[in-house]
Amino acid sequence: MEERASYQLDRKITVDEFQRLGREGFFPDGSRLELIDGEVREMSPVGPSHAWIVDRLLAMLFRQLGDMHHIRCQGPVDLDSYNEPQPDILVARPNPAFAHRHPTPPDVLLAIEVSDSTLRQDRRHKIPRYARTGIPESWIIDVGCRRIHVFTEPAGITYQSETTHGLGDTIESPTIRSLRFHASEILPSD
Repeated sequence: MEERASYQLDRKITVDEFQRLGREGFFPDGSRLELIDGEVREMSPVGPSHAWIVDRLLAMLFRQLGDMHHIRCQGPVDLDSYNEPQPDILVARPNPAFAHRHPTPPDVLLAIEVSDSTLRQDRRHKIPRYARTGIPESWIIDVGCRRIHVFTEPAGITYQSETTHGLGDTIESPTIRSLRFHASEILPSD
């Protein structure tokens, strides 16, 4: 699927400007937008498989992690002045300040992208930014291939380690030691 740049502005904008434009009603109600490198991008619609996986992940994360972590679904993370993506799921250290601000990289333990039509974009745009800002672990769940790509050990704009898991595999997070599950719990079997 092609990348979507939804709003052509005359220059790159900051996260603060992006949020101000949203508060002032510049974007249509219900828009699913994120800021990547100062450009406002429209997010792809959520398909049934994508939604099903996110639902399964959330249930599993709440069951395993409970109140020990802050679990956010499709909400912003402020990576830096020009990047405010919305990972499908974010696991962060609990912080009451999130009532007044979005999580930032030091707060984040795990960022998860569920990719049914956005695999290339997530690999090219999001994963490198998560690595560059020091997020210790990121996943891409490839809906079409039924694979979970686990990225760890951020260094520069990449992760030093990438492991790929299929339906029969067990995933154990190196960052969140209590997080362990079978891929078949969250991936559709057909």
